[in-house]
Amino acid sequence: MFAKNVGSVDRLLRIVAGLVLLSLFFIFPDASWRYYTLIGVVPLLTGLMSSCPLYSLFGLSTCPVRKA
Repeated sequence: MFAKNVGSVDRLLRIVAGLVLLSLFFIFPDASWRYYTLIGVVPLLTGLMSSCPLYSLFGLSTCPVRKA
């Protein structure tokens, strides 16, 4: 579907950030800002898929260069 453009360190950071944000949704059930933490779905999914649509749009990649 999408080309892989997220490297291993970037991928790990995205997954951790997504999980932290989503966990805040459940840790603070009465907070007025809790629904903003659902944005954590985005880095979690891009980390799991190893593909970022914004990276593709701007022509960026954090993957190591493959030698031919």
